[in-house]
Amino acid sequence: QVQLVESGGGLVQAGGSLRLSCTASGSIFSINGMGWYRQAPGKQRELVAAITSGGSTGYADSVKGRFTISRDNAKNTVYLQMNTLKPEDTAVYYCNADMALYRLSVFKNYWGQGTQVTVSS
Repeated sequence: QVQLVESGGGLVQAGGSLRLSCTASGSIFSINGMGWYRQAPGKQRELVAAITSGGSTGYADSVKGRFTISRDNAKNTVYLQMNTLKPEDTAVYYCNADMALYRLSVFKNYWGQGTQVTVSS
């Protein structure tokens, strides 16, 4: 069974930092793009940051300069370093990845179960 497992969420004061991790486990042939999304109460899920298999990155305007996405392809893991956190960053953060399970299979999109990040003012 293939799954994405996030960790690293928690409660932090405004101005603080957290580092989220997401590891893909199971029988995986290849992982293409990976990313982090978040969903605050009463709001739609939004893309926070994304990274290609080659390491190219993209960020939402609201987190540019504060968040950094990275990945370790050998560990099938993506990270999100979050600095200078603000109360408006409070949300459930979800990991997302396009993965192929076999050499000739198509890439499919997978989601993690989410991890709560709460930033107090």
